[in-house]
Amino acid sequence: MAVSEKSASLMRAAGVASVSVATLLIAIKLYAFVATNSVSMLSSLFDSALDLGASLVNLFAIRTAVTPADAEHRFGHGKAEPLAGLVQVAFILGSSLLLLFEVGKHFFYREAVEQEGVGIVVMVVSIGLTLVLILFQRHVIRQTESMAVHADSAHYFTDFLANLAVIVSLLLTSLLGWWWIDPLFGLLVALFIAFSALSIGRAALDMLMDREMDDQDRDRIKLIIRSNPEVIDLHELRTRVAGQDRFIQFHLDLKPDITLKDAHRISDTVEASLLEAFPGAEIIIHQDPLGADRVIRRFG
Repeated sequence: MAVSEKSASLMRAAGVASVSVATLLIAIKLYAFVATNSVSMLSSLFDSALDLGASLVNLFAIRTAVTPADAEHRFGHGKAEPLAGLVQVAFILGSSLLLLFEVGKHFFYREAVEQEGVGIVVMVVSIGLTLVLILFQRHVIRQTESMAVHADSAHYFTDFLANLAVIVSLLLTSLLGWWWIDPLFGLLVALFIAFSALSIGRAALDMLMDREMDDQDRDRIKLIIRSNPEVIDLHELRTRVAGQDRFIQFHLDLKPDITLKDAHRISDTVEASLLEAFPGAEIIIHQDPLGADRVIRRFG
């Protein structure tokens, strides 16, 4: 199933935007860390460095996913998106482990935070850039339903929250002088990053393992099919998702005495109704005469 040129362009633009923002954030956060010696700032710098790696992988995956189906990949390249999601999980978990190591060092070896004002200004700029990127990514997600862009957006949303935490940490350290606030916030950010990685990984694995579409979508499919007055029922409904691509297949119960031409016409009508609800889906319909001997799978 081919991805529309508009969707492909939006997905590629989202990939380039995330790489650009990550590169800029690394530069300004590195300067801020050198100026402040803040472990919270260092945690944010680590996260942005891992973001860049994840975004580069994501950009490559998007370019692959929007490639049309070919002789070697007749179902398209949509699974490049969940594969990129798993790579992102590895990057994110690596970021949390490095951060936990740094947090431990700062708990055992107290280091004062300096020039908090510089750090706060840099983090405000970081929040602004990240927010603009997230808003653009969510626009792309609404238009394309891209899993790769969704994973990247979820990742940057955790950055957005983490950056807010760094600002709070720097403000409290400056106002109250409590040295432990900075590593404490670094610890909380690390745990939050790890938690977000697990949710992204679960979604990617579901897609790679051909998990069924959610119950709401499956019920919607059944309702659309059964709403056709010429359809008696359906069975063996099977669905899966690969990136933006949806695959729907089922057996259609029809009157046993209709012609092949009528059976084909009814199937075309059902397919058209499903495509209105699930644009671009690949739909396979097998027509069965009612009463024919068959074995219905228990999960159908």
